[in-house]
Order: sequence, then structure tokens, then C-alpha cells
Amino acid sequence: MYQAAAKIARKFLKESTLLKIGFNLSPMYRRSTARVTYVSDDLKSVRIKIPISYKNRNYIGSIFGGSLFSAVDPIPMIQLMYLFKEDYIVWDKSAHIRFKRPAREDVYASFEFTTAEIEDIRNKVQENKETEYPKTTFITNKTGDIVYCEVVKTIYIADKEFYKKKRKK
Repeated sequence: MYQAAAKIARKFLKESTLLKIGFNLSPMYRRSTARVTYVSDDLKSVRIKIPISYKNRNYIGSIFGGSLFSAVDPIPMIQLMYLFKEDYIVWDKSAHIRFKRPAREDVYASFEFTTAEIEDIRNKVQENKETEYPKTTFITNKTGDIVYCEVVKTIYIADKEFYKKKRKK
């Protein structure tokens, strides 16, 4: 459903605008209480804000860990899907979250893919037909000097034809 809507919306909106609006209007992402605040035109940079509110505050008054995780969970995978277009299969493989301290204020996260990272992934997929790529995201205060939690996502990327053959086995 979301892919079909995105295909139509691409005729009218830049992909960066589509990605930002899509996340911010999606019911499943809205429930995390996070908001995408910035998407670069080349889609290599995405920033989010997770405001503390009655919707995500836990028993001790900090942001519920599930809200922190659900806010950062989908972004790296979808970011790579947009960056690699339809030539590759991209899946979340695993995730690990390490809480450093309770978040009792609005928190922020940035998702950055460098040109070198993108080329490295492409080269690994060309060489091996598939790869797993770990991506670390830090959830911080506004200035970035306090880290509340660290999330490491492992993303599976494969050549589309290879993946189709692999699935048939």
C-alpha cells in the first residue's frame, strides 16, 4: 500500500519531501511520537526529533525505551531502499539497543550514509551478491553532547536476481 502511494506521489513531490511527509503521516510511525525534521535532497541524511510527552513517558518520567527504538527502527532500511532504488533487496536483519541514561528531555537522532559507505555496500553486493551492513545511530540531546542510547541495526542488502534465486531453493 505504502509503495503504491509513493509511486503516485513521486510524480508530484521530490523524494526527500515524500520521505519526510510519508513518515510523519504514517500511522505506524506517528505512534512512536517521533517526527522527521529533515531529509537531504540526496536522501543520505535524515534527522528526527522525539519530543517527550504524556504519550511516551514511562513510570519514572523518562521516554519509554520502546518509543526510542520505534522512532529509529525503520529509517536506515527505508533510507537504503530509496538510495538503491529497485536494483537491490533491502531488509532489516537485526537490531541491538543499548540504553545509556534515561531521556527526560526531547531527544534527536541523525541517520547519515556517506558516499563511501554507499559505494562500499555496492561493491560488497557486486562481489558477494549479498551483504549485511551494521549501522549505528545515537539518540542524543539537541546539541549532541549527551547520548541517551545507541542503536545498532544490521541491514541485509542483496542483488535482486540473486535474492530471487536464493528464495527458490
